[in-house]
Amino acid sequence: MSAGRQLVLPLPHAPSFAREDFLGAPSNAAALAMVESWPNWPAPLMLLSGPAGAGKSHLAAIFAERTGGASLNAAEIGATDLDALTCAPAVALDDAELGLSAEAGFFHLINFARARGVAMLMTAKAPPSLWGVKTPDLLSRLRLAPVVEIAPPEPPLIEAALTKMFADRQLQVEPTLIAYIARRLDRSLGAARALVEALDAEALAQGRKVTRAMAAALLNEAETD
Repeated sequence: MSAGRQLVLPLPHAPSFAREDFLGAPSNAAALAMVESWPNWPAPLMLLSGPAGAGKSHLAAIFAERTGGASLNAAEIGATDLDALTCAPAVALDDAELGLSAEAGFFHLINFARARGVAMLMTAKAPPSLWGVKTPDLLSRLRLAPVVEIAPPEPPLIEAALTKMFADRQLQVEPTLIAYIARRLDRSLGAARALVEALDAEALAQGRKVTRAMAAALLNEAETD
């Protein structure tokens, strides 16, 4: 460990998925409207698509809270009592493409929900045709789901997200520095989250507040990776 640097223990930081903490913007307006329009949906199975860090999990949590429904990450389908799950009034299935590790269970989940009239919101990074589904009947069911896409975030949304992420970690960062970071970041809330986490760790290691030099160094490093 370099002189002047402190040992930083990695501590988990869970973001809030409350409705009041969701940052609305034109890029996610259609997705938020879809979640909040339930139960007046055009189909019982809907898909929310967007890049990593776009707010899909947050919207799924809002949907579950709004409907009193159950929440499940699709990676856990194979270890879940699907019959009990679909006794809920609705189901939010996050990272739906991960359900392909248990395609038979995924197919049964959709069929159970359909038979019981349970609304289901799925989230994924891409449409089902790009998931590599091997079960033809499952793919047919998934293709029936209307898709609402989240577009890449606008610069004002990235700035607002950075401001909130820093505040959540109790980091005091000047608005001019936030604007500088937003200009150089990729148009990705996932990239914003990763940078804030890295800056938090670096500030703790140096025992200083977040500075432009710290941000520039980490941004330069990200650009050369």
